[in-house]
Amino acid sequence: MTSASVVSPRIIRIAAALLLGADGRTLLVRKRGTTAFMQPGGKIEPHERPLHALARELEEELGLRIDPAQATFLGQFCAPAANEPGFVVQAEIFQLTIDTEVTPAAEIEEVVWIDPATDGDAELAPLTRDLILPFYRASLTAIA
Repeated sequence: MTSASVVSPRIIRIAAALLLGADGRTLLVRKRGTTAFMQPGGKIEPHERPLHALARELEEELGLRIDPAQATFLGQFCAPAANEPGFVVQAEIFQLTIDTEVTPAAEIEEVVWIDPATDGDAELAPLTRDLILPFYRASLTAIA
């Protein structure tokens, strides 16, 4: 294996969703044993496409089955990992609107719906707080 094909061990590749409800609120999750809320999603397995990883993670963590064709790719965002000191998450972010109930499962302890225009008085992961929510807010003002 050449060094060009080795991924830095300090980068965690994830696929995550900006999940929006019909009322415009966004769903955030908190993993068991942690304090920060974040976008739902998870690690991309080797040779797995980001959208397939997202669909798998949403079903495992929330019992949510999505139609990948309904997901809109928003871009790649990088931020310090909330729960792994010294690591950076490299996130492929997709936007989806859902109108179904979700149930925390696997490592998810709690879910919360927040108004994306505010921080919802919740402790947020750096990726969510510094990049995803500001990006979404900017897209809303661009449309208005």
